[in-house]
Amino acid sequence: MIQRTLAAKLRQAAAVFPVVSVTGPRQSGKTTLVQAVFPDYHYCSLELPEERQFALEDPRGFLGQFDGPVVLDEVQRAPDLFSYIQVLVDEHRDWAGRFILTGSQNFLLLQSVSQSLAGRCAVLHLLPFSLAELMGCRPMSLAGLGTGVPADLRPPGTGLFETLFTGFYPRIHDKGLAPRDWLASYYQTYLERDVRSIVNVGDLEAFGRFVRLCAGRTGQLLNLSALAADCGISHVTARRWISILEASFIITLLRPHYRNFGKRLIKRPKLYFLDTGLLC
Repeated sequence: MIQRTLAAKLRQAAAVFPVVSVTGPRQSGKTTLVQAVFPDYHYCSLELPEERQFALEDPRGFLGQFDGPVVLDEVQRAPDLFSYIQVLVDEHRDWAGRFILTGSQNFLLLQSVSQSLAGRCAVLHLLPFSLAELMGCRPMSLAGLGTGVPADLRPPGTGLFETLFTGFYPRIHDKGLAPRDWLASYYQTYLERDVRSIVNVGDLEAFGRFVRLCAGRTGQLLNLSALAADCGISHVTARRWISILEASFIITLLRPHYRNFGKRLIKRPKLYFLDTGLLC
């Protein structure tokens, strides 16, 4: 297993908070990470229909079956659990690392966490591999940016273009899959399962065109008016769809740095895709 940089932060959070939530895009390695970091924890996936039905019909009984710390995978599938977890955590103030929650549907998971577990839950985000993780190198610290290149940093074994087109999703590297086919299926699943069923985007064709237009503008200043005009949608819809892409870990908006803090908030950010393979 390739060591993930987030593992150390996950252990630290579990030593302090009673609940730790790990979110991120689908197939970024969340389940593998939490099972590796907490091998002695009970594990339950709410993707299993019988487990999900039990959690929906009897949340108290579902949580009562675990006599120790537990990892609850895809916990957003049973949103009522969060209120019961809140009650248990408030009754046992000395608990630390009792519940490890994972979920790919960031829209629903963070909404439930913010409503029921505010102040009780550490929220961590796991993205696909970094180049340092793939190469087995130590990540560059923020303090070291611009001061030099780490001594153990070396170029990847493949060329630049192959590295960019392959991307960094763990399953591609673990199984040696063809990136083009896997990423196409991943994107289609994202449209059908997340976008259509969760955030209720009616026109998937227009949304797909919007995503491709965003890909063509990666690294550029975000211009919502131009994006909306090119896609044939309103400015309000374009802003909403950008928020959807950001919440589902497809893109990120890089805010500018100014000495004046107010300018950082009002100046336009740059748009970047979080995975180069998906971008290409």
